[in-house]
Amino acid sequence: MAKDNSFDIVSETDMQEVENAFNNTEKGLKQRYDLKDSGSKVDFDKGAKTITVLAPSDFVSGQVIDVLNTNLIKRKVDLKAVSWGTPQDASGGMIRTVGVIQQGIEQDVAKRISKDIKAQKFKVKVQIESDKLRVSGPKRDDLQEVITFLREQDYGIPLQFTNYR
Repeated sequence: MAKDNSFDIVSETDMQEVENAFNNTEKGLKQRYDLKDSGSKVDFDKGAKTITVLAPSDFVSGQVIDVLNTNLIKRKVDLKAVSWGTPQDASGGMIRTVGVIQQGIEQDVAKRISKDIKAQKFKVKVQIESDKLRVSGPKRDDLQEVITFLREQDYGIPLQFTNYR
């Protein structure tokens, strides 16, 4: 009997590219005339996978986040990978906005993806394995259809398809 073909659905962000985008953003803040003397700061915590923007107002905070997003796009990091929280007041009249970098697929999103695949009646099996999903089936064409279907959907996180065999 032939072995089933399979692939994994993962959501991974290249932290080195995020760090490079952060470094470019820091340089950009020192060079842009409208942000140079604003007192804005950007901090990146690789361990906690967070980016913190500290700015004097919501408007300036939005400008700093735009600069960061531009650098993330240049580094080919999907903007869905960073989920920004609501701006909060910080000491000294500053505004703090924290962005969390997504790594892995959360259980509720994984269940939703699995449910959507099963609802389309593809001839494949879906297994949730911690922070990824494994899709297997006898025909490669069925797996290709699943990948095409998932690329059309929006789950709020970037999806990659790995270990295709």
